[in-house]
Amino acid sequence: MGQRPRRRDARPGPHGGARRAVEPVTQEPPRPHGRTLLTQSWHDLAFLHWPVAPAVVAPLLPPGCEPDTHDGVTHVGLIAFRMHRIGLLGLPGLPGIGSFPETNVRLYSRDAQGRRGVVFRSLEATRSAAVLVARGGFGLPYTWADMAVARAGDRLHYRSERRLPGPRGAFSRITVAVGEPIAEPDPLEHFLTARWGLHTTLRGRTVYLPNTHPRWPLHRARLERCEENLVAAAGLPAPAGEPVSVLYSPGVPVRFGPPRR
Repeated sequence: MGQRPRRRDARPGPHGGARRAVEPVTQEPPRPHGRTLLTQSWHDLAFLHWPVAPAVVAPLLPPGCEPDTHDGVTHVGLIAFRMHRIGLLGLPGLPGIGSFPETNVRLYSRDAQGRRGVVFRSLEATRSAAVLVARGGFGLPYTWADMAVARAGDRLHYRSERRLPGPRGAFSRITVAVGEPIAEPDPLEHFLTARWGLHTTLRGRTVYLPNTHPRWPLHRARLERCEENLVAAAGLPAPAGEPVSVLYSPGVPVRFGPPRR
């Protein structure tokens, strides 16, 4: 079961309408995604998270969104993984063009409809074609980078160095050791991973891009190395100290629906 939500009274939204109560945090999608726009799989994910004040995050979100919080705190995530076989309109993806390492910096958002999501501040990828399509078609801040993901036993090594656009030299070096499976994630782990859409700005409007996938298979993980400046390059304070959450997942298949206002 997901975390029991904190409900808020309806109050004015960004355009004068009533703001709906925030939807619950659930391990499974709270709504259908509609027709399938994109298919893809996410493999070998490392989730690193640090707390950050909501007042710092608020100016970085699209209009109409506000920071989503857990116990009064929001978070910045550094997520490294392998994207696998992006496909359009429900068609099977191509293993070469649609498969590549990715590392993103993300924030946590909610909108006037009560939908929880993420906001990407940067997304590193090795495929320049995917970068151009994602930036132009979905308003996502993808960047072209030199990257690699390698596994040695229970250790995952992620490397990224940005090429274009700048700042050139933005980088990350991450190593995690995978631990035991998590039978039941705690409330913070639910909050950070059970995200069923993203908020972005597309052609001057804030839109919500919904997704669905099976329940996350999560593992405890130990962070052995984290050298990076991607968080600071994304306009956020550089993380201070160890992350408050380190998780690993072997991955899930994902479907995205069309953007919604």
